[in-house]
Amino acid sequence: MLDTDSTDLKKIRVLVADDHPGFREGVCRRLTDESDMEVIAIAPDGQTTVRLALELKPDVVIMDVAMPNTRGIEAAEQIKKACPQTAILMMSAYDYPTYILESMRVGVSGYLLKTTPMREIVGAVRIVKLGKSVFDFGNALISRITDDDKQRYTNCQLREREIEVLRYAARGISNKEIAKEIGISERTVQTHFANIFKKLGVDNRIAAVLCALKMGWFTPDDLPGG
Repeated sequence: MLDTDSTDLKKIRVLVADDHPGFREGVCRRLTDESDMEVIAIAPDGQTTVRLALELKPDVVIMDVAMPNTRGIEAAEQIKKACPQTAILMMSAYDYPTYILESMRVGVSGYLLKTTPMREIVGAVRIVKLGKSVFDFGNALISRITDDDKQRYTNCQLREREIEVLRYAARGISNKEIAKEIGISERTVQTHFANIFKKLGVDNRIAAVLCALKMGWFTPDDLPGG
């Protein structure tokens, strides 16, 4: 006899966490309409999100960056340490570079703006469930590189070691930690950054990482594990 509940076992189990009831309920309704998804729990704050994630072990957590009790990024870090197989899709009203890089550092699978159409959010859930990444840097960030900038960056030749340093920088770790990971001196790391900034015409690590990501020199999937 066929088990009528067997199809449910194949559904993507999603935990939705957001302190704004309207957005949270809208996402839940949209996901519930999908035959291959089910919302197994909702959470209004970071602390509850961590507790439910550790208890239920969802396939995907959709979580707001800014939540009460425990920040979304801090909650994501706790979840990834305890449940590394759970994919986390961060949502935010803001495309701040620091939010994006912090999210990458703790190992989330995606970062989308809340203005993202619901159909794309649904698609992103399927993508991160497959172990892939989805990062939306937003029009505000993308527009910071003009056509002239793109031409200049295209002609810019970063050395392999410099790109490797930027990959580690995207995780938000210190020069000392980068030096330890790569096996070089901290002073050499500082020299690499000075050369990178000069070549790209930027004055900080975040700007350099965003340039590298948007030019396709590496992607979030290429980042070293946390």
